[in-house]
Amino acid sequence: MSLADAIYLIGSYRRVRKNQEYPELEGGKFLPLVESFYTVQGEGFNTGKPAYFIRLGGCDVGCSWCDSKESWNPKKFPPVDIDIIVKDAAMCPAKTIVLTGGEPLNYPLDSLCKALKNKGLQIFLETSGSSPLSGVFDWICLSPKKNKKPLQKIYGKADELKVIIESAEDFKWAEYNRQQVGEKCILYLQPEWSRMSTVMPQIVDYVKNNPEWNVSLQAHKFMRIP
Repeated sequence: MSLADAIYLIGSYRRVRKNQEYPELEGGKFLPLVESFYTVQGEGFNTGKPAYFIRLGGCDVGCSWCDSKESWNPKKFPPVDIDIIVKDAAMCPAKTIVLTGGEPLNYPLDSLCKALKNKGLQIFLETSGSSPLSGVFDWICLSPKKNKKPLQKIYGKADELKVIIESAEDFKWAEYNRQQVGEKCILYLQPEWSRMSTVMPQIVDYVKNNPEWNVSLQAHKFMRIP
């Protein structure tokens, strides 16, 4: 990126109103990019699938056990032109994109999704569902959080429901969300990483007694990859 481009990007960021916690950044033309990387999907239905990850900064959910807390503050990540983001994504051997965060739905994603689709790419979304849905996706993984519940409209769009289990009380939360999603939505219970030894036996027993559920693991951590 040239010095002139960098100055322009920084300038566009400063023009955003100071009282706007999650700015729209010219309608989604610019987005606060934390990182982008090529790896293998480690969770849920698409586990084992190579994919290019685009992580956006900013999260207003704030789970205590989040493993990407560094992404929470969008002000730490100067906005990047989506043309740059898409150009890098299109160079990846895999044609699957995962949008994650932070919480990617804090931003309007229509322009980014359209540009990615124009490159013939599949787009998967990882979201808590706590902000309005924008963009067009081939797969939506809804991972609801109790401290900021999903908006009702997202439930019918979810292809996959992934509930994080930290304690036995979370099974009630899982069942509440199961009642909200569509019949074709695939259901997963995933142990919170630091509590795995405690909650995994409970999850196994629960899934055996409630076979509509499946177990999801953070396989990428076992593989020691991003």
